Amino acid sequence: MGALPYLYQYGVGGLLFVIGLIYVRRQGDIGLSGRGLRNLLMLLGGLAFFMLLQGYLQFVATRAPTLPEGSAAPAWTEEGILGEPIDYALIIVYFVVILGFGSLFGRFTKSTKDFFFGGQRFSWWLISMSLVATTVGSYSFIKYSRVGFEHGLSSTQSYINDWFWIPLFFFGWLPIIYYSRVRSIPEYFERRFNRAARLVVTVLLLTYMIGYVGVNFYTLGKALNGLLGWDIFFGAAVVAVVCAIYVTAGGQTAVIMTDLVQGFLLLLAGFTLVYLGVEHLGGWDQFWGHLTPEKRAAFSNFNEDPKFNMVGIFWQDAMANSAMFMFLNQGLIMRFLAVRSVPDARKAILVTSIVLMPVAAIVVAGGGWIGSAMVHAGLLDANSPPDTIFVRVSYVLCQPGMFGLIMAALTAALMSTADTLINAVSAIVVNDLFRPFAKKELPDTHYLKIARYSSIGVALIGILLVPFFMQFDSIYAAHGAFTAAITPPMVIAALFGVFWRRFTAKAAVWTMVGGTAAVALSIFVPEVIQPFAHGIPKGGEYHTAWVFPRALYGLVVSSAIGVVVTLLTKPRELSTMRGLVWGTVRDAMVAFKGGEPREEHSVALLVEVKGGLPFKRGELAEFPICQLTASLMKALDAAEGDIIYVSDPRRWLGGLRSVHMRAGPVCDGEGHLALLPDEAIEVAERNGQARVQRML
Repeated sequence: MGALPYLYQYGVGGLLFVIGLIYVRRQGDIGLSGRGLRNLLMLLGGLAFFMLLQGYLQFVATRAPTLPEGSAAPAWTEEGILGEPIDYALIIVYFVVILGFGSLFGRFTKSTKDFFFGGQRFSWWLISMSLVATTVGSYSFIKYSRVGFEHGLSSTQSYINDWFWIPLFFFGWLPIIYYSRVRSIPEYFERRFNRAARLVVTVLLLTYMIGYVGVNFYTLGKALNGLLGWDIFFGAAVVAVVCAIYVTAGGQTAVIMTDLVQGFLLLLAGFTLVYLGVEHLGGWDQFWGHLTPEKRAAFSNFNEDPKFNMVGIFWQDAMANSAMFMFLNQGLIMRFLAVRSVPDARKAILVTSIVLMPVAAIVVAGGGWIGSAMVHAGLLDANSPPDTIFVRVSYVLCQPGMFGLIMAALTAALMSTADTLINAVSAIVVNDLFRPFAKKELPDTHYLKIARYSSIGVALIGILLVPFFMQFDSIYAAHGAFTAAITPPMVIAALFGVFWRRFTAKAAVWTMVGGTAAVALSIFVPEVIQPFAHGIPKGGEYHTAWVFPRALYGLVVSSAIGVVVTLLTKPRELSTMRGLVWGTVRDAMVAFKGGEPREEHSVALLVEVKGGLPFKRGELAEFPICQLTASLMKALDAAEGDIIYVSDPRRWLGGLRSVHMRAGPVCDGEGHLALLPDEAIEVAERNGQARVQRML
């Protein structure tokens, strides 16, 4: 406990936040009046929320009295299959429903744009829920329940430390990646740097994401092992097959829509488990009183425990991993590219960060907190294996049927992360291997087939990686070792590329290659990490030594390589990078629209729509042409060339039936009427009405 962890996080993280504010201010997105003041208050308000929340847990909540320990609970004797037939019936039904539900959306997938980006049609609330479902993987329940069981509320560190990156992401990277129309992270690297940088980041990014697929499959295999006694590898293979089928059929639309269901299920199940645990202990006061002061704190020890310490988690998770997720995780980037507009994407990340991620932190770690309190109260065996604590607590607390629901939520968490990763890897295979190198200028239907085949291949490779992750003592260690080793060089190359205009192509390549080599060296010669370890004991040998401070070591070495090589090489002219680096977001917007943009959207109007318009695309080829009457153009404050969003009037669909179009010449007619091509008329409701809005 103590003040040092709190001061360290908000000192170093606060410095990054201030740097972000400086960039945003120089770009003109924050100020002391109007929209700039609103943006500034939003950023500062978010930071204040997390500072107050963690400050309360660190300095106030720890002072509550602790209840006496209860007598020792009987040793855990359950072995083999847990649960009743109804529980397994529910799990099987869940598998079947999700498989059918996800496959159903194959009819919305007619092109690679649909397969990878869902047609860029979805509303912010649907994306926000999908983001939570994606971020909360199956490893989250098992991993954070174990950490919550052993260390208490400090398990939330990984879920509420992303806000330091929000200024740079919100106003820098997000609009650049959306408006520049890149289809993948490697494509951005080629446009910002060169072909060599694209090749290097493609290899590293594929390694990262396929490894993540393996971590997820390993986690559920381990959960099914504790639940059913199945072999870990066999359990992982069963879920992988189900996941691969619906992703292959429906692509990004299937991922988003199934994640909506799975997100609600995992949040419901997690809160249900916490509620049942608190009731089982006798109420909130009993639950809180049976958590020791150390387990009520927001932060773990600063540097004493090599397996779990605040300073290591800060650098591995808040810095390296959070940056990787926001700036380079192809799966999450594709989710933002599936949203209907940048303002909607900003709403999604805002609600996710401020509301849903703290909620998710409770959901994934709550089983461990309940288990810890139950052990202290003498209601659970103190020797219960930490890696199975979520399953064991669920079994003790839940009646038949409810236990099946909780286990279905565990499955949902796996599938909602793995499906995103599988879809993301197939996007890189198609857009960064087949399109530019293997098969050029072929019909889009050919690439759609490659995307589906690669989805199956990714699932198979992920299964084959399960034995590798089985070597680690815990899922937390496996996940931490993997991310700390692979992310720092890519993170530095991306951040320097976006926010340092002088950063050169050679520097990007050497940063990734040299940084990766340096991190690889640290795995076999961990002593090189010692200067960055903040006094953390070494712990373990070779690949398990200094797992968390390896991230700081990788960030520092990669930064040093990037700075030195940049200063020794000649930078590109700014004119060749407009729309790809900070301060040129408006250039990206102009290129996206093909004219002068307007960031404020019009109101959405319910109008009559008719088909029969010839299908024709504008000069930029991305959007088909529609025609609006003069009165409708005036009501939308629109002009020829503006981007128009036409959607089904039923808002609860979240944009599932919608299309972006470009306003053509004014059509004849009275009132509010829109003429659409027959290919787009399906977005209208059966009574011939649709909701129309000017977007840019």
